[in-house]
Amino acid sequence: MGKVTGFMEIERQPESYLPVVERVKNHKEFILRLEDGAAKLQGARCMDCGIPFCNSGCPVNNIIPDWNDLVYHGNYRAALDTLHSTNNFPEFTGRICPAPCESACTLGINEDPVGIKSIEHFIIDKGWENGWVAPQPSDVKTGKKVAVVGSGPAGLAAAQQLARVGHDVTVFEKSDRIGGLLRYGIPDFKMEKSHIDRRIEQMQAEGVVFRTSVLVGKDFPASVNNWAKETIFPEDLDKEFDAVILAGGAEQPRDLPVPGRELKGVHFAMDFLPQQNKINAGEKVKDQIKAGGKHVIVIGGGDTGSDCVGTSNRHGAASVTQFELMPQPPEQENKPLVWPYWPTKLRTSSSHEEGCERDWAVATKRLEGKGGKVEKLIACRVEWKDGKMQEMPNSEFEMKADLVLLAMGFVSPVAQVLDAFSVDKDSRGNAKASTEGESSYLTSAAKVFAAGDMRRGQSLVVWAIREGRQCARAVDEFLMGASTLPR
Repeated sequence: MGKVTGFMEIERQPESYLPVVERVKNHKEFILRLEDGAAKLQGARCMDCGIPFCNSGCPVNNIIPDWNDLVYHGNYRAALDTLHSTNNFPEFTGRICPAPCESACTLGINEDPVGIKSIEHFIIDKGWENGWVAPQPSDVKTGKKVAVVGSGPAGLAAAQQLARVGHDVTVFEKSDRIGGLLRYGIPDFKMEKSHIDRRIEQMQAEGVVFRTSVLVGKDFPASVNNWAKETIFPEDLDKEFDAVILAGGAEQPRDLPVPGRELKGVHFAMDFLPQQNKINAGEKVKDQIKAGGKHVIVIGGGDTGSDCVGTSNRHGAASVTQFELMPQPPEQENKPLVWPYWPTKLRTSSSHEEGCERDWAVATKRLEGKGGKVEKLIACRVEWKDGKMQEMPNSEFEMKADLVLLAMGFVSPVAQVLDAFSVDKDSRGNAKASTEGESSYLTSAAKVFAAGDMRRGQSLVVWAIREGRQCARAVDEFLMGASTLPR
């Protein structure tokens, strides 16, 4: 490394945020990228640790020590090339990935880990500013055609990789814009959608064709079909394409089967969040779900719940409370016990810091209201004994609730897609496909592959990119007998 003792001399410098009072006035990004000098110093903190566990901690196996050193030496163009060699969309991961690589950092055993995510953010933004991110169209065409169903990070990564080796790729998306859950699941204050738009332009220049407002499958319920204008059946894709990749998201939300669930004012998070993204894009939304002036309760303590908190604060909610079923995790993990794996510990997001009451080990018993509209939530405290959840005696309480948002995760992909293709499913309802061997990512249906949430279930953006890249290689091998694409 260029600065062998850098980790001993330089402290971790996190990215800075705009003040809360300023950032909650709009839905724009508020994280301030590192300046050049700060980025170089942070790159210098990367130690010559011998075995860089950050590589394996990162699902796409980013070559982190290399681009840290390149940033330290000011060679930003080479750092970008190294970053792009493993990750098609570092502007996505540099903003919304929880950075499991940092949990695996060797320095993190007894010091603050290297700020890997902030350096990644710096590199890719530097690349766009200098015009270094350019289309990479293939010099030759194979004549093979591939359909990609779903335009989230898995579908986009697979499409880009396959286009770059000469295949004709068409991406089908049921929504009116490309991006999948990146577009309509991630709030703009975490990632503005201009980052998706310029990648679409790059991929179109590389030959990828995008078709929006198209459902692929059959027998969809009205809740899935609300944006699509056209339905294409599997047999149509079978006739036109040499391979099909199913890369949709895990969009079947976990419901809350309690009395009062049917009351107005009780919504899934993914009914609430996409509407605001549409408004931000300049569209009109009929009967938008608004949190302004309301007492909001978010049920679910994960990232989606946090996004509901941040959006509610920007609406001007009177109060926001977030409930989590599980007990409160420790504020500091036991590093000798869990390193280099992802630790269970208390995580406070920027949305929580903007205003939110959080409570743990709480179960909702029922919802009550008048005139068909929710007015309060009845809950209780729970404890875990012998692996089972039990209600604590005399712990029932109630809270005022004008808006209840269900953010308890997702259970599976939309079943109508997998059923339409006659794809075998695993015990969780995901497409059954192995990631190993000659038939990696291939489902039980002929020439139909699956990747991302469609195959592994609800997961991280970085895992979706990894699966999209690996699936692209498997499809290329299937079509050509061999592949030069990296895994």
